[in-house]
Amino acid sequence: MPSLPNHSTARRILSDVFGYASFRPGQEEVIANILEGTSVLTVMPTGSGKSLCFQIPALVKVGLTVVVSPLVALMEDQVAALKLEGVAAETINSSRNRETNVETWRSVASGATRLLYISPERLMTERMLAALQQLDIVQIAIDEAHCISRWGPSFRPDYESLTRLRELFPGVPLSAFTATADEATRQEISMKLFQGQGRTFVTGFDRPNISLAVETRHDWKHQLIDFVRARPGESGIVYCLSRKNTEAAAELLVKNGFRALPYHAGLDSAQRAANQNIFMNEPGVVMTATIAFGMGIDKPDVRYVFHANLPANMEAYYQELGRAGRDGAPAEAFMLYGLDDIRQRRIFIEEADGGDEDHKRREHKRLDALIAYCEAPQCRRRAMLSYFGEDTDACGNCDICLDPPVLEDGAVHAKNALGAIEQTGQRFGAVHVIDVLLGADTEKIRSLGHQRLPAYGLGSEESKDTWRSIIRQLVAAGYLRLDIAGHGGLNLTLNGRSLLEDGGEFRFRRDAARLKTKSKRAPAAARATVDLSEADAGLLAALKELRMEFARQRGVPAYVIFSDRSLIDMAETKPADDIAFAEVFGVGAAKLRDFATPFLARIAEFREA
Repeated sequence: MPSLPNHSTARRILSDVFGYASFRPGQEEVIANILEGTSVLTVMPTGSGKSLCFQIPALVKVGLTVVVSPLVALMEDQVAALKLEGVAAETINSSRNRETNVETWRSVASGATRLLYISPERLMTERMLAALQQLDIVQIAIDEAHCISRWGPSFRPDYESLTRLRELFPGVPLSAFTATADEATRQEISMKLFQGQGRTFVTGFDRPNISLAVETRHDWKHQLIDFVRARPGESGIVYCLSRKNTEAAAELLVKNGFRALPYHAGLDSAQRAANQNIFMNEPGVVMTATIAFGMGIDKPDVRYVFHANLPANMEAYYQELGRAGRDGAPAEAFMLYGLDDIRQRRIFIEEADGGDEDHKRREHKRLDALIAYCEAPQCRRRAMLSYFGEDTDACGNCDICLDPPVLEDGAVHAKNALGAIEQTGQRFGAVHVIDVLLGADTEKIRSLGHQRLPAYGLGSEESKDTWRSIIRQLVAAGYLRLDIAGHGGLNLTLNGRSLLEDGGEFRFRRDAARLKTKSKRAPAAARATVDLSEADAGLLAALKELRMEFARQRGVPAYVIFSDRSLIDMAETKPADDIAFAEVFGVGAAKLRDFATPFLARIAEFREA
């Protein structure tokens, strides 16, 4: 297994350029494989440092790394951040005038640029491809790689054209990165980009700093106001299903004294850009949005993501809640859930353009997994991570762990359901299994002879709705698995087989969709408070003010100058000279050169006070 020597160039760049003392989990192995020329697909949780995995190889190798990115704003922010680190990075995109793009290309062609950020649409033009084929390309990195998969939450047709890169640039390693991809999506990305020849690294999906909660919707406006009112001064995102509700949510929050802005595709582009800029750069702003507000939102101090409606599927939900807590401090993911959501989502799937029956079937099963998460009788995080193929203990940081619901003994129900699934061959979905349990007289049951099975009619004392809920809870608890990549059949897991054959406890929540959970958690901001003295807290506020001055001058988000973690480190350690300042988290050579003097001066003011 490739690894990096202790005195490797990659380790030196990590420290000298980016100001980090060590790699985060997973980074070293991915970087080592890229440096060896292996194509890789890397799945890492948001905030785990995916970008460094292709940026460091770009600086180790002599030549050009092309980075494919889906959004202009994201490219601009990442290039600005790299330039502040002293890295020769550029972008060619539609927001820049022709003269600027031409000048950038001259820098790329001369070899002065090490990383070029570009959209798939511009990259895959014949003119750009022909020009790049004349250069020394050492790596092509594809960010937000789930966009290439038709089963991902953000499929973009233009990403499919990237499947030609392997033949257009033979011998050039391809690296693909995403935070959101279940097994079926990972397999599709790998086949499309590498024909399955590359390596896949999955470092985990857990974001333990984000607390999880679901509440039954009964009056979404009151529920939203109660939630936001308990979190004054926090930055948050409120996702709504429609443009109309997005506007209504913003108006409601403003009326109640909060600074809130809407974002949806119905607004003109200038207004959307202005609202996004305010949200990214100013504290305490709440953005109410449709999913048009999504990828590339790299604001690190979003303290909550509030879903007023059920998202499209588990992958979409994971991606959307991942916009909270990117700084690693406590954050919250809170969802309102109602039966009308399920109906609306089913309609969306059926009416989607271009979706064949196979696609619709898969999307229904993905939605089933999210509904199972909403109805989970045990730890919500376990239900989420199980969907992505991970096992974990109860997290202690979700509504169910903190305020367990009243459960009924369902051991007999579970064995009956598991038995029916096994006896029918583990290839049918919930509808047929429930018909068997209820003793229904259907043509399908008669043609298959399933009326002769031992499980036939064993569950006739319960309603169809109760059995739906029990099966979803068995999925959520890890006893059953939905075969999303296949025909949507229910499969027994090892735990499910053990429960069926050896017995054990299974408790379920009856009529889960109508229960209202109450959280015992404090708001994330209260739990995220750094343990600083009053004087140090004053210094931290002054450092944030200075950071904002530099951000405005340079036209970049504040976190690009320094992360909150870097400022907290400064407030705690109070460096007095360049040598000490260089030891601050996230301070590399370029930031030491450009920012040490003003920040040391501000720190000195507080030291002398």
